[in-house]
Amino acid sequence: MNTGEYIELEKKYGAHNYHPLDVVIEKAQGVWVYDVEGNRYLDCLSAYSALNQGHVHPRILQAMIQQAEKVTLTSRAFRNDQLPLLYKELSEMTGYQMSLPMNSGAEGVETALKLARKWAYRVKKVPRYQAEIIVAAGNFHGRTVSIVSFSTEPLYREDFGPFTPGFVIVPYGDVKAVEKAITPNTAAVLLEPIQGEGGVIIPPQGYLQQVSRICRETNTLFIADEIQTGLGRTGKLFACQHEDVRPDIVIIGKALSGGFYPVSAILADEPLLGLFQPGEHGSTFGGNPLGAAIARAALKVIIEENLIENARIQGEYFLEQLAEIPGKHIKEIRGKGLLIGVELKPEAGGARRFCEALKEKGILAKETHQHVIRFAPPLIISRSDVDWALERINQVLTMP
Repeated sequence: MNTGEYIELEKKYGAHNYHPLDVVIEKAQGVWVYDVEGNRYLDCLSAYSALNQGHVHPRILQAMIQQAEKVTLTSRAFRNDQLPLLYKELSEMTGYQMSLPMNSGAEGVETALKLARKWAYRVKKVPRYQAEIIVAAGNFHGRTVSIVSFSTEPLYREDFGPFTPGFVIVPYGDVKAVEKAITPNTAAVLLEPIQGEGGVIIPPQGYLQQVSRICRETNTLFIADEIQTGLGRTGKLFACQHEDVRPDIVIIGKALSGGFYPVSAILADEPLLGLFQPGEHGSTFGGNPLGAAIARAALKVIIEENLIENARIQGEYFLEQLAEIPGKHIKEIRGKGLLIGVELKPEAGGARRFCEALKEKGILAKETHQHVIRFAPPLIISRSDVDWALERINQVLTMP
């Protein structure tokens, strides 16, 4: 079958809840993917940062095969030999005393919300069911009903109400707005250190540090959604570390499994995560031995192959070279590490046509919020691959 035939099948039998580029990927390795006609493309999206370790990393693949041959699922009704090791290695790597694994990023966010509310009632003594959580405009934390309840994107919300109460929305990057919104009923402030889906929006320097301080002073939890920005993407293990901030709860996912399996988790210290009691929260697949073994291998690759440092070095170079492009369409270039956004001027005609032109030149990137092209290649990318990409990006960004 060719590309057109696969696309027609998808249109006929699949829900139309995405607007993908018209490329049908058949295989992948490292930073490269190949379509059904054999054309090669440089992946500059990394499945929204789930592929920090690159496609089909051999060490993670081997861990998956070895574990799949032994036991894949025990549920949490029983114990398994992989989950305790994942707990220990996550703590040693991140400095948090405990973790709680789930599957998707959205489940990780829901877990953090539940924990923050329980802490508010049990520890802060907020009146029952009056807890509030402060979030930022432009956020993207997932697509469950509770999460879209505090989205500010009409497309995510319009037909999905009634919405879950208990959330207060403030402008992103505005410290005073956070401070003003906090009341005795505030359980937590939930933020992305960089708003990836929002268009690679980077807050003012010191914002995270000041929010963290305000949270400490008002006995409020600070929750960082590091699902997309964490595990090396920005040149630090966590993006919050650029401001030496240690949130009370960190949510991770995506690259936690290197693209092999849905695995997410929240990280916190024992006084917080110790609040959960048996039966209060869980998942059939959360913490299963196959997912745990894959996550363990994925974490080892990040550290042992120096992917965090490579993200910093290649990211700085990528940003510097993009800034040299004299494109009349470019409004702003921003990013940290290998999470980069090129915002185009409104008169450029939208980012979609540029992403389609990049595809024709062998680069897969995706538009976000109509006018932004996001570049986020796997953290294994080499300087020569970056140069290869820059030559073609230059050609596209300077087209009429």
